[in-house]
This record gives sequence, structure tokens and C-alpha cells, in this order.
Amino acid sequence: MLNKDVLKDVLSAAMSTGGDFAEVFVEDRFNNSIEMIQGKVEKSLSGRDFGIGIRIFSGFNSVYTYTCEQSRAHLIAVAKKAAVAINGVPHNAAIDFVLDSGKNMHPIKIMPSGVAKNLKVQLMRKGYEAAKGSNPLIDQVVVNYMDYTQNVLIANTEGRFVEDQRTKTRYTVSAVAKRGDKMQSGSIGKGAGKGFELYDEIDVDWIGKESARIAVTMLDAKASPSGKFPVVLDNKFGGVIFHEACGHGLEATAVAKGNSVFAGKLGEKIASDVVNAVDDGTVLNEWGSANVDDEGTPTQRNVLIENGILKGYMIDKINARRMKMDITGSSRRQSYKFAPTSRMTNTYILNGNSKFEDMISSIPYGIYAKYLGGGSVNPATGEFNFSVQEGYLVENGKITDPIKGATLIGTGLEILNKIEMVSDNFDSGEGMCGSISGSIPAGLGQPALKVSEITVGGREEA
Repeated sequence: MLNKDVLKDVLSAAMSTGGDFAEVFVEDRFNNSIEMIQGKVEKSLSGRDFGIGIRIFSGFNSVYTYTCEQSRAHLIAVAKKAAVAINGVPHNAAIDFVLDSGKNMHPIKIMPSGVAKNLKVQLMRKGYEAAKGSNPLIDQVVVNYMDYTQNVLIANTEGRFVEDQRTKTRYTVSAVAKRGDKMQSGSIGKGAGKGFELYDEIDVDWIGKESARIAVTMLDAKASPSGKFPVVLDNKFGGVIFHEACGHGLEATAVAKGNSVFAGKLGEKIASDVVNAVDDGTVLNEWGSANVDDEGTPTQRNVLIENGILKGYMIDKINARRMKMDITGSSRRQSYKFAPTSRMTNTYILNGNSKFEDMISSIPYGIYAKYLGGGSVNPATGEFNFSVQEGYLVENGKITDPIKGATLIGTGLEILNKIEMVSDNFDSGEGMCGSISGSIPAGLGQPALKVSEITVGGREEA
């Protein structure tokens, strides 16, 4: 992607005013997205993004700049301009690259770029027809298809020189059910760090029908009660609460500056004994996986919580300096336009020993959250609120009426300590996670959990 001699010259220019570390990140990315509304392709976009980011450290300070121009003269000029912000003793250290030729742990069987667009549209139409034809109350169906292949090269003054290729594919169906003036929606998707072989493994008919089922079910839902109740969070995308309310607070981006409720708590008990959690960027072909992170460090399995005890954080290079701790292969960015920082990869609560049925039967009156929707969180305090896309009352140990308008409200520390039961039915989900280094694919997951009490905000019937 860039000649090694050019990279050495650029890194030398970046260090010319006294920086103590410099890095070049090169990205060449091919994107493809298609949107189908009511069975017709309304949008089809394909494109290529290419650019180069240059980052310089001086102690705890960093400078970042980027460009789309790859000529040697231009890159050296850009590096020198960025280096002006660094005040130190100029030096000309020799840079000897060590080629990282590690094994590709996430092989792609069918590159999406080699698949004809009409075959992708056929898959989308299949999901549309499954959703639309499942119930006469379905008023609208939107299907989204996405794939991209991102080629990166990372080189730095420590001698690291590594290349990686990341391919991601995702498929989503959103349905709207309507009866009179009442409307409800449902959305289901699946993504992975795979190519077109993903569609040999997933059932797009089921995705379409399930999105429609949620929408139709919620049409007849009654208003959610308000108050404090025991709640069962189902597996898979239920993990979004841990991701948002706890995971962000375990990223060094917040911890290093003391802007997290988990700062300074290593080795302390922060959750109930049944909670074990990891962030793992090595999971085979998973949505948030890669061979190396965006600083060129191999990804790894990082234990975050073990039997309720805080065991580790997710740490990038600059914050490793601040925290005097080792990097963890957790540095990520949306593209060359963003400086990297510590981010989650695939963040999971691990299986426990309880059974889903026993969780439900143990609740005299509470909430079962089958699918969660969107939400927000304050990483500094861990305070969160999440909407429930599909929820039900639990009465006398049985799942009864569907409810709508439920919002789960609390803090990360509170919910971690109130997890009473962890099931053995782990499953994973996928999302896009936004933070200061942009929007990135993030895997999440968990088995079903029973929380002894969560504040539930409801709404009055319209």
C-alpha cells in the first residue's frame, strides 16, 4: 500500500521536532450498501475510501492528522506540519521494520466483491417477501444489505509493520405493522466478519418473519407498568446493556482520566458472584473481530470480570502510558479520519448455570425483555436508559401479556450487583458502536439474565 522507504521517511519527519513515537495508518476500503423499500431498490451505493493517518506522541500528548494524497513529498510535508505541535529535542532514530506475517485467523470463503449485485438483491427480496407475506397487517418493509472490505497497513517507530484485511457483511429487515391509526415496528438483523458465505449460514426468511412478528405482536401490547421490578433480559442483543452501561466504563479512554465509575477498582468486587465477562477480538469471524487492532497489536481475549471481581480494562497505547499498564489489543477507529483509542471488540457476559425457565418461574410480577431497542448512557456515571423493543409481563412465574413503551433505567454498577441468575443459553448479536474514534462494528452477547430489580419507565395508553 505504501513503500517501506516512504514510510520510514514519513515517520522520521513526524519525529523531527522531538516526538517519542510516531505511527502511520493506511486504509483502502471498498464499501457496498443497498436499501430496499417495499420490494424496490431505492438506494445502491458502492465506493472506495483511501487515506493515510499520521499520529505523533510526546509523553501523554498526541497529535493526529490525515490526508488522501499518498505522494512521498506530500506525506512528509503533512508529517512535518503535524510535528510542529510537538516541542522537544529533535533526533533522527533509525527505524528497522519487523514484518508481522501472522496467520489470518478470520478467513473469508466468498469475497462479497465477487458476487453479482442481482444475487444480493434476490436475497433482499426474499427477506422482504417473508416479512410482507407473513401477516396482512404488515404495512411496510425495509431491507438493508451491507458489505465492506477494509485493507489496512500500520507502521510505527517501534518497528512494527503489519497489514490486515477485514471483511464484514450485514443484513437487516425492519417491518411496520399497522391497524387503523396504530403502528408498531420490529427489526432483526445479522452480521459477521464473513463474506457472502454468511448467507449459507443464516435464514433470511426467518429474519423477515421475525421482524414482522415483533411488529404485529406489539400492535396488541398494552402500556408497560412503571416502577421497580425484577427483569429477565434475554440472550443475544440483551448484551447491549452491559456493552453500553458497563463496557464503555471499562475502556481506558474513560478510565485513564478518572472519568469512569470503574476507575481505580481493579481487584475489587463490582458485580455479583455469578457475573463473568470478557472482551474478545479473536472470536472466529465475529462481527467485532480482527487479526490486529488499529495500532497493529494482535487482538486478544481480555477478562474483564471474573466471579464479580474486576480483572482488567481495555487499553490502547497512549492510555497505557497514563495508566502504566500493558496494551490489550483494543485500539480501534472508524477510518483513517480518526485517531484510534480503546474500544470494545466482542463484549460478552459468559454462560452461567441457571435455566431460563427457572428465572421466569421465580418472578411473581415483573418484566421479560425479549428484544431491546436503542438507548443512551453516561460513561462517567454509568447511568443508562434503554427502550424495550419487545417485552412481556411476567405474572405468577409465567410470561403473559406483551407490553409497549417500557424503558429500563439504572446504572451499570447497580445492575451488575443485582444480577441474581445467569442462564446457560449464550448467544451473540451485532451493533454499531459510536465513540470519540467514530462508529465501529461491535459484537455483544450474553445468556439470559435475571436482575432482581430495575427501574422501569412506562407510558400511558394513547
